[in-house]
Amino acid sequence: MKRAHKIFIIITLVLLVVAFAIGRSDRYGSDVFDGDTIALLRVEGPIIDVRWYMDQVRDFMEDDGIKGVVLRIDSPGGAVAPTQELYMELLKLREIKPIVTSMGTVAASGGYYLSCATDWIVSNPGTITGSIGVIMEFSNLEGLFGKLGISSRTIKSGKFKDTGNPMRQMTVEEERLLQAMIMDTYEQFVEAVLKGRPVEEDLVRPYLDGRVFTGRQAHELGLVDQLGNIYDAIEKVSEMAGLTEVPDEIYEPERERPGIFSILFGETAARALVSLSDSVNDQSSDRWLQLWRAF
Repeated sequence: MKRAHKIFIIITLVLLVVAFAIGRSDRYGSDVFDGDTIALLRVEGPIIDVRWYMDQVRDFMEDDGIKGVVLRIDSPGGAVAPTQELYMELLKLREIKPIVTSMGTVAASGGYYLSCATDWIVSNPGTITGSIGVIMEFSNLEGLFGKLGISSRTIKSGKFKDTGNPMRQMTVEEERLLQAMIMDTYEQFVEAVLKGRPVEEDLVRPYLDGRVFTGRQAHELGLVDQLGNIYDAIEKVSEMAGLTEVPDEIYEPERERPGIFSILFGETAARALVSLSDSVNDQSSDRWLQLWRAF
């Protein structure tokens, strides 16, 4: 019985290794090419930590063999500053080489923000995009804590230092302060859209109110250039780069290998575990980051 148990464990481990290898070979392209090629950069999931993406963009700038880049976006958005950091690097790359966005299932909010740094946007008709706006959310737990007999006392250096404190009602002054900050960030978003898209502000401004669009609706508004899939985006950037044909191989930079938790339970569960850990370890010093669900 013990021997059968050991055999089962060995077979399971072998299958996990094989699945891991197959998954990586399907997802990532080769790192070595003999001729000119197109690079594919996938931005997937919440936009929080963009260091790896920025490093890849810098590499694309310096690699003479890469003639153009497809930015594949499948993201609902993320934090403001990381989105803007990557956006600015993409603008620098755009000055050197053509970039075409390919929208996946969702390319909304910060995902759409990034697409505005590219030369051309290709979207599936059913892609969820738009959501051009900024949001900040707070909870007021004062009533609940009161029923539980929980109270707090805050010592602060200024009247705005504990803005967003869930133990009390927000003041009118605090709400005005936050609203002004939100609107300033929103105007930065709108500026990026108007800078990157061939649209007239008077015509498109009424639709930049946080609503989401299908890819087809966004195309009708001029927020998307072309309806199509990732292969259409690759063809477009190849054409813009002056290549006579689409390269046989597309360069896709390799992400770091997932941990055993990701292999067993999936990347989403792994991210959730990391997020929970970060939240517990850093909830006192970084309350603002947790409050933002911005782009």
